[in-house]
Amino acid sequence: MLTAQTIAIVKATVPALQAHGEHITRCFYDLLFREHPEVQAFFNQSHQAAGTQQRALADAVLAYAANIDRLEALANAVPRIVQKHAALGVLPEHYPIVGKCLLQAIREVLGSAATEEIIAAWAEAYGALAKIFTAAEETVYRTNERRSGGWRGVRPFVVARRETESEVITSFYLRPQDDRPIPAFEPGQYLTLVLDIDGQSTRRNYSLSCAPNTAGYRISVKREQGGKASNWLHDQATPGTLLNVLPPCGEFVLPPGNERPLVLVTGGVGLTPALSMLHAAASTGRRVDFIHAARNSRTHAFAREVDALVDKHAAVTRLYAYDEPLHEDQPDVVGRLTTQLLAQRLPADRNVDLYLLGPKPFMQQVYRSVLELGVVPARIRYEFFGPLESLEAPAVAAV
Repeated sequence: MLTAQTIAIVKATVPALQAHGEHITRCFYDLLFREHPEVQAFFNQSHQAAGTQQRALADAVLAYAANIDRLEALANAVPRIVQKHAALGVLPEHYPIVGKCLLQAIREVLGSAATEEIIAAWAEAYGALAKIFTAAEETVYRTNERRSGGWRGVRPFVVARRETESEVITSFYLRPQDDRPIPAFEPGQYLTLVLDIDGQSTRRNYSLSCAPNTAGYRISVKREQGGKASNWLHDQATPGTLLNVLPPCGEFVLPPGNERPLVLVTGGVGLTPALSMLHAAASTGRRVDFIHAARNSRTHAFAREVDALVDKHAAVTRLYAYDEPLHEDQPDVVGRLTTQLLAQRLPADRNVDLYLLGPKPFMQQVYRSVLELGVVPARIRYEFFGPLESLEAPAVAAV
């Protein structure tokens, strides 16, 4: 339990965090990686280079300070962070390292304004937060371990086969090296691979793209320009390659039992977790509309798989939109998704569950469109392949 004095002091730092939050988090990561290079494996350096990780952490620190006297306001954010940490294998011993570097960064950026009283209050506040997260993460680890076929930590898997899905996406079918059972996963969850690339440990999350099952896992990876892990997988992971895998995690999932129509709107590689959701929902008879935007047929993955589900299940429909179609392409729509097009796909009462995945500009525009069309925010869920960002800002590109 935090003292009233600590709460008051931490809340008093909100203006400073608003003004200097990103400077503090940039300084924090510089300190962390310089003094503890062993933790770099837990961070995607492309997110560091883009600044999204620093902004996300600054927002999180600010939200904690502003709501430290009513932490229930952060209830929706905690499960996502816990699942991300558990997916990466964050352990209790990592928290003191982070806390030390965060306090040091606050001192360096705020200078004389960071009094001993402020540093002591933030040390207490951080310690309380660390206890919340370590307890919640241990619950996830224990749950994953106790499930039928479950495990804790890394487990060796073998690449059973690989399939080219498009000119940029390849699927890797994984089975456990020990041939023992594995747990089913929730549609929308992901695996973390612990890779050794050029002598450096690297951890990356990849969505599970197959129907939930206990026979094997499938991840579908886009080759990213300059992507350290994605390029290694595309170039080096062949049948027989051993991969160290952490258990399925993630809270961006499709809950069972809902009868509302489901609308899955995806762009590019954003279709991978949605494909798992589509498989799960189609088998229940639930009405599903799968809407996918791609450049053209060369970059469009899983068209045949989706079409097979549409043919098999009468309640499943689909729409493909290509903004740069090839001469031989025959998409349902030429161009990008528009508000008018989405209006035609949504039921008149707008009472749907809508899941949205893809590049940020794409998600911003679709999010704005469906709000305009009357879908209530509580029925819209979206996910980023990386640090959580806001979709509230105006879109930077039309869709």
